[in-house]
Amino acid sequence: MTAHRTPHPRTPHHRPRTPRHRPRTVLAILAAGGLLALTGCGTQTTAAPAASASHPAPPGEGRTLRATQVAHVTDPHQATGRTLLEGPVLDEGGDLYVVDVTAPAGEPKVISVDVTTGKHKGVYTDKTGAYTSAQLSPYDGRLYLTDYTGSVVSIEPDGSDPRTFFSGEVDGSATNLDDIAFDDEGNLYVSDLHGMKPGEATGRIVRIDRDGAKATVLADGLAHPNGVMFDPKLRGLWISELAENTVSYLLLDADKTTVTSQHEAIHVDAGVAQTDSIAVDADGNLYQALHGRPAMAVYSPDGERLATVELPAKAAKGLESATNVAITPGGTKAYMTVSGPDGGYVFRFTALAQGIRQSNGG
Repeated sequence: MTAHRTPHPRTPHHRPRTPRHRPRTVLAILAAGGLLALTGCGTQTTAAPAASASHPAPPGEGRTLRATQVAHVTDPHQATGRTLLEGPVLDEGGDLYVVDVTAPAGEPKVISVDVTTGKHKGVYTDKTGAYTSAQLSPYDGRLYLTDYTGSVVSIEPDGSDPRTFFSGEVDGSATNLDDIAFDDEGNLYVSDLHGMKPGEATGRIVRIDRDGAKATVLADGLAHPNGVMFDPKLRGLWISELAENTVSYLLLDADKTTVTSQHEAIHVDAGVAQTDSIAVDADGNLYQALHGRPAMAVYSPDGERLATVELPAKAAKGLESATNVAITPGGTKAYMTVSGPDGGYVFRFTALAQGIRQSNGG
């Protein structure tokens, strides 16, 4: 079904949708020798000026949370000319898993990182997957990977026993799956970019039952939805629309099968950057990753800009996007994936509140 957008007053942070808010970039899917190459989490960025990592956050961006490097995980691949880390998620032992969206066949597509030593190793690859996120299921403990080409694959955390959990059309249309959120019962809520032509708003949020047998559209008509995550009480979903630089809130019914109301909650003033993935902490604060700037914007659940996560100036050179974050459940150590021409990295910062399951991956 199509969720109803409730009216809201038009303020500088609730801007009308007009053609001038079209994305500055469009999806690039390049077939080269059978290899699918993706740039950005669904978009191809042109070279943009590095966004002031050397300066304190400007007025309106809250305080600065400085991040430090944990690991240099990947370099640009010769086959694709790029690398892009996404989907950080911590297991119970504290190891971090990330995916490399642009990894070609045979090179690691899921990588584990020791956040203490920075050492890392590939744990899974295949021939065709373009994995854009990773999330551990609270139902079966397996690692679930969204494949941009239209499927969800699950593996054991050691990379063994790969299974296609879901594949195919939803409501008669092909999917371009991006991020995942789980409810406590193990059902999946997935952002579906569903085409990336400038000016189009055909993206969707799709619910997939935990057995993979049924997929339904919770919301559609979205401008390239990317991040999706539950609030701490699992009453509703925060979603980001990359093409509009907005964060919306979708209130769900008790069964979490229907959107009862929907509204644009935050407009992210990000300049050249666009809204990527989302995480929340125990206090309900939102961590909004920025594609096109190696930084994250942090908001209260009431929409107040609390902080900006920044890299030191020297470390920020050659890096363009911070795609996602995992906050340690029960702790405040946060690990974000950052990528650019200089490679794919993991950086650490201190979150504003403790992590919970909804802080970890997606």
